[in-house]
Amino acid sequence: MTEPLLVERTDAVATLTLNRPESLNSLNVALKEALRDALAELEADRSCRAVVLAGAGRAFCVGQDLREHVDVLAGGGGLNTVREHYNPIAQRLANLPKPVIAAVRGTAAGAGAALTLLADFRIGGPSTTFLMAFANVGLAGDTGVSWSLPRLVGHAKATELMLLAEPVRAADADRLGLLTRLTDDDEQVLPAAWELAARLAAGPTVAYGAIKRELSLGNGAMLSDALAAEAQAQAICGATADHRNATAAFVAKQRPTFTGR
Repeated sequence: MTEPLLVERTDAVATLTLNRPESLNSLNVALKEALRDALAELEADRSCRAVVLAGAGRAFCVGQDLREHVDVLAGGGGLNTVREHYNPIAQRLANLPKPVIAAVRGTAAGAGAALTLLADFRIGGPSTTFLMAFANVGLAGDTGVSWSLPRLVGHAKATELMLLAEPVRAADADRLGLLTRLTDDDEQVLPAAWELAARLAAGPTVAYGAIKRELSLGNGAMLSDALAAEAQAQAICGATADHRNATAAFVAKQRPTFTGR
């Protein structure tokens, strides 16, 4: 049986590949559970210092497996998968205390698009297309899209993308800020993501995690709350070996080496 999620490690970089190319990596229960559990393991794994999220084949992910969902509805089931799968996945992906890079080749639709928006960086190519497809099947957004999308494009544009549910092609996605980088060739997307992940994996991992928490809070917090969070973060980062070593390297006019501790 083919594994729905491939987990590969190269030094300090973990690559998670959604591996259902025959269905354009649609999210069935097996894939959702595998992704949820893998993120939990990587969160606790201090040897992992950056994560690449990719899709096998010609699409990143077209969202919920609707064939499976039709069977659930026919059996009298509802959308329990939001609480059981999508919410935990979104929470872990957004809060992962290490950088996450999404390699977005082809279509990212619905929950698949929402997954990419929770990454810290999104690398795309000419075929990259985002589609907030929820309204097209009579649903509201999930997988954190109501939180992540307005932060990237603003409230008005997020409303447009969600209500009209029209495809956003690569050039427009780049202009809107949905992409961090647009490559010239789809074959460059994954190597570019790995290159960025390797760079980040060699950086101050504790500080990166603290910065992510600061930004997550600061976007909607009062100044006093943001300042308190920054003070707490600096107390943690200031006690790390990375900070001490980097400070000494700066004084010695040397390039710092970070160990992530």
